[in-house]
Amino acid sequence: MASDRLDAPALPDFTILKRLARDQLIYLLEQLPGKKDLFIEPELMSPLDRIANVSILKQHDIDKLYKLENKPIYSNSEQLCFLIRPRVKHVKHIANLVNADKKAGLSKKYKIIFSPQKFYACDMILEEEGVFGDVTSDEWPFYLLPLDDDIISMELPEFYRDYFLEGEQRWIGTVARSLNLLNTIFGPMSKVYGIGRCAKMTYEMWKELLEDEEVVQKERKPDLGLVFMIDRDVDYITPMCSQVVYEGLVDDIFRIKCGSVEFGPEVTSSDRSVKILLNSQDKVFGEIRNEHFSNVFSFLSQKARNLQSQYDKRRGMDIKQMKTFVSQELKGLKQEHRMLSLHIGACESIMKKKTKQDFQELLKTEHSLLEGFDIRECINLIEEHINRQVSPIESLRLLCLLSLTENGLIAKDYRSLKTQYLQSYGSEHLLTFSNLKRAGLLTEQTPTEALTAVESRVGKLVTDKAVGKLTDAFSSLAKKSHFRGISKKLGLIPRVDGDYDLKTPRDMAYVFSGAYIPLSCKIMEHVLVRKSWAGLEEVMRLLNNIEFSGKYLFCAVKFHVCKSFLIYFTFSFIYRTAHGEEFFSGLI
Repeated sequence: MASDRLDAPALPDFTILKRLARDQLIYLLEQLPGKKDLFIEPELMSPLDRIANVSILKQHDIDKLYKLENKPIYSNSEQLCFLIRPRVKHVKHIANLVNADKKAGLSKKYKIIFSPQKFYACDMILEEEGVFGDVTSDEWPFYLLPLDDDIISMELPEFYRDYFLEGEQRWIGTVARSLNLLNTIFGPMSKVYGIGRCAKMTYEMWKELLEDEEVVQKERKPDLGLVFMIDRDVDYITPMCSQVVYEGLVDDIFRIKCGSVEFGPEVTSSDRSVKILLNSQDKVFGEIRNEHFSNVFSFLSQKARNLQSQYDKRRGMDIKQMKTFVSQELKGLKQEHRMLSLHIGACESIMKKKTKQDFQELLKTEHSLLEGFDIRECINLIEEHINRQVSPIESLRLLCLLSLTENGLIAKDYRSLKTQYLQSYGSEHLLTFSNLKRAGLLTEQTPTEALTAVESRVGKLVTDKAVGKLTDAFSSLAKKSHFRGISKKLGLIPRVDGDYDLKTPRDMAYVFSGAYIPLSCKIMEHVLVRKSWAGLEEVMRLLNNIEFSGKYLFCAVKFHVCKSFLIYFTFSFIYRTAHGEEFFSGLI
């Protein structure tokens, strides 16, 4: 972790954000005095549990807690409180519940708490449904959730789809307010660098908030430093590649949600599942989370031996020493032993799924696409992957990676691969392809008419096998891949003599077995060295994006806005982003 570096400054205390959010929620709940039932939107249950657990809620007159589902509710309480995101479907559902109670002659009090804010459309729906006067509403400005010592998240899974697919800008103000909150608590900030239209709009809105407040910050040493704001569409390549570090593989197999993971019976070696937090408080996880998977088993084996030797210290102890051991060390050793057992079980489960031939072929195909080698063979492997129905998500990732690295698929390949995917996984994915095209993830090249005509004439004179090669050649003439130029300019594909050293890596490419350095991380590295955008003009042109810099800002951690655009701070280069199913969840 970043804090392990000897030259790294101390991390800010982000638990302040938790305490602030908890106090704000308790204040809102107490605005409805007396016993009440609380109905919580499913996606808010995990973040809420990290802020205020059941016992805390019970202390503030919450009688019963329910998951808000699209069905009638049965509650004997005379006061109902709803904690939801500002979504139309939830507001309509609550309005229907209120109308049903009114029709049944029941007199109850209703309160809706919107998190992190309420939109105008919510009030409009309540008014249209005739319940505006029967319901009180408030906003819970729960903007930021600390997931670890150096990671805070907004937990807004809909941001990516709303902005990058639908063009909705409603969440930009929310992000700006969250930045303003950090500035208020941990600022003043020093400088910001940003790439992308979304990042630019967020920055401009944030500046307006600062100007409106006209708060003069006291002279003090800020807790935070530089900030990088990067739109997700600047670096689509990275989430399309398969991670091979331990934390990335855990996310691929078990899905990390809100900083926690649920291990099933195959990991726990029992008939029940176990949900645990994955953060630096877990000593075992903290040491292996960023290790290449090939190094993890040897570490866990050594860790098991060390734990056993600590247990063995009990032998030969007198009564006083045994009492000290039991009171000070035994509990910690048992907890560490429990976590070690779970992580060994998780590794075994990962090994069963990721050491198969399919995964090795997947990695080989990804690496070839990144390097631009054997593209026709890669397409054949992708076709085989689709036709064997190995995984719908992995097939989509390969298709998108092919499109992004080649700057779109040639028409013949696009139609063929799309048809095969629909035949394998169902025609309902027509909408998936439409969404991927709109997002710029899976596109079709449009060569000039002249080249298409020449290609057609030549195709009649040669064999089918030669046609494929000629098609690739003509396509490359029509539209050169921008990724190739960016990769060459920034050195995204490491060039090493012999095998890449995964035990003592010298760059960030180890995350992908030495095949690729994440673009956004490389851009940040470049800016940090030069302290400006100087030398990146050609890269920005190829990215077709807006870059900017300014003074006002902050921070020394990674700050995730779901999958949408990344806000990274200068504390650490450990790269984490949404992969696989999580990334495509808003597009399928």
